Amino acid sequence: MAELYLVRHGQASFGADNYDQLSLLGQQQGQLVGEYFAERNIVFDHVVMGTMNRHRQTAEAIFNGSTDVATPKEHRGLNEYDFVALFEGLGDEQHELKVLAKESKKDFYKALRQVLLLWMEDRIEGPIPETWSEFQQRVADARNHIQGLKGRILAVSSGGVMAAMAQQTLGAPREAVISLNLQINNCSFCKYFFNPDSFHLATFNSIPYFDKADRQDFITYG
Repeated sequence: MAELYLVRHGQASFGADNYDQLSLLGQQQGQLVGEYFAERNIVFDHVVMGTMNRHRQTAEAIFNGSTDVATPKEHRGLNEYDFVALFEGLGDEQHELKVLAKESKKDFYKALRQVLLLWMEDRIEGPIPETWSEFQQRVADARNHIQGLKGRILAVSSGGVMAAMAQQTLGAPREAVISLNLQINNCSFCKYFFNPDSFHLATFNSIPYFDKADRQDFITYG
């Protein structure tokens, strides 16, 4: 069986003009992931990542903490859904969700939960980059691409993709993506075992490298 370590990007720049940029803490998180792999002699035969800046920066941070890594390749199926565009696509009757999202970080995630459900139900009125079905399909495409690889694979992605891949693998209801998505830590990993005919989730949202008394500040979600 081959192995996949599917890693979420490090802490991004929530509230900034450009969210798609790791914070200093996010870079440090990625390096600790790399050190964890290096300490355990976990070497990857393939590295796959989304095309977003935060994916590339996280991969680079992991490489800084590790050694002997494969040349990374990009797959757009590992890109996060565009949550900004989903909010912008809300109609007049859904305006209160836009207001709620600007109140606080906690309120943003309350609003996001509702927006994601509207997206799943095809109830966002304005133009959006992709439908829920299209998002699900490209996540499946990324999984199928990885399933065609051999050995040990590192993939760097985002929380929504990680949640959708777990939901698809487990055959869970689509609404499970929302609750799974909102609990995924920055730089956590999901571990899968697979071969060309099967794909199995072994661990979800693991952060062993932060599970120390002096690293509690590294446990973040955004």
